[in-house]
Amino acid sequence: MVVKASFQNSLPLSEPLPLRRQRDYRLLWTARTISVTGSEVSKLAIPLTAVTLLTASPSQMGLLTAAASVPALLFGLQSGAIADRLSRHRPLMIACELVSCAAAATVPVAWFLGLLNVTWLITVALVIGSAGVLFKAANFPHIAAVVPPSQRTDAMAGFQACYSVASVGGPSLAGLLVQVLTAPLAVLAEALSFLTSALLLRAIRTPEKNEPAVSRGMWRDVREGLRASITNPVLRTLLGAGVTINFFAMAYTAVYMLYMVNTLNIPKALIGLLIALSGIGGLLGAWATTRLSRRYGENRILLASVIFFPIEILAVGLLNGPLWWKLSLLSLTGMITGGIVVAFATCMGAITLRETTPELRGRVNATMTFAVQGVLALGGICGGALAEIVGLRPVILICAAGIALSTVWIWASPLRPRRPRPAPTPTPDFTPTLHQSLDSAIPSKRYSGLN
Repeated sequence: MVVKASFQNSLPLSEPLPLRRQRDYRLLWTARTISVTGSEVSKLAIPLTAVTLLTASPSQMGLLTAAASVPALLFGLQSGAIADRLSRHRPLMIACELVSCAAAATVPVAWFLGLLNVTWLITVALVIGSAGVLFKAANFPHIAAVVPPSQRTDAMAGFQACYSVASVGGPSLAGLLVQVLTAPLAVLAEALSFLTSALLLRAIRTPEKNEPAVSRGMWRDVREGLRASITNPVLRTLLGAGVTINFFAMAYTAVYMLYMVNTLNIPKALIGLLIALSGIGGLLGAWATTRLSRRYGENRILLASVIFFPIEILAVGLLNGPLWWKLSLLSLTGMITGGIVVAFATCMGAITLRETTPELRGRVNATMTFAVQGVLALGGICGGALAEIVGLRPVILICAAGIALSTVWIWASPLRPRRPRPAPTPTPDFTPTLHQSLDSAIPSKRYSGLN
């Protein structure tokens, strides 16, 4: 149970301070922003190290790329069970950041010593990925300790904004660091970001009073999380919509670059700018979601946002014309989609927190992450294979139609507000006569359409 005294710098529960004025939330948000930005740097620096310094083969690059997502499939469900067993989540989060820091720091050290090879990089990616899985499992329930219930949607929007900040600034910072310091030394920036995040988390003062769930064994705990995610109608809806969106989104991503360059003839230098505009749209989406949710609620925002999900992909699939028109439409739809994705993810996180009991939050979040992240690889494989058969443009149009199916998940669920049924007409106290009974069976002119 969350008590009023557990929130730093808060007024009475009905009027909490704005999140930007709450010290511990600022620390938590800053820690995530710095850590995620460092990860964005490594997404460029580590592959460049493998390609330019270690002359990695295509198969080795494939293993290196897969190493980042493998831990989510191997340990994702178990990480949620571990998080739910803890009375305090922050120590685990700090430990994960320190382990990631140490792993990233070995890359420049091994390079200086002449020991660096592709296997080393793959091992580093596996360690950082595993620590990241545990961190995310603990971070989700930890938010409930730092942020009052009435402000959790705002907090979720803030965290989504930090990902948008990282997506905009991370690649540019990575390119600069690689140019100035070389790729292995650029990885050191990721190590420093993890260390900074750990120090900021250490400075949070909000006491955690989580009631650990009673463990019945790892796999039984995991099954409880799976059961809760599937049997709860709202959680099942979010899970189904998330899997649908991510599958078709990754199928689209698999052919996106080829289609943009070879079919639409978009200059390669401008593709990065279009991606950055999507990140800017995410920032605007986070700002708008915090305000709209107070007026309309998370359910209505989710219902509205899912309708617009296919817009960008549909526009890309149908796009023709001069370059200025292509760039204008892609910029507009990219910013809109960036905002829509953040709005959807924010409300999805807030509703998941609301619908899940405290003792199951870690496992339910881990189940969601396992499903929506695990389907990414399958979507990418299917998108690439289908493009070989039917071509690039048909695959993109199929992906637009597939993502539109998420609308069915959301709009056919309990998240959609139902109109209350009219109250039944009270039965009269007296016994009607035959004449009165016959009259009641004859429709009046008002409803029969007679004049």
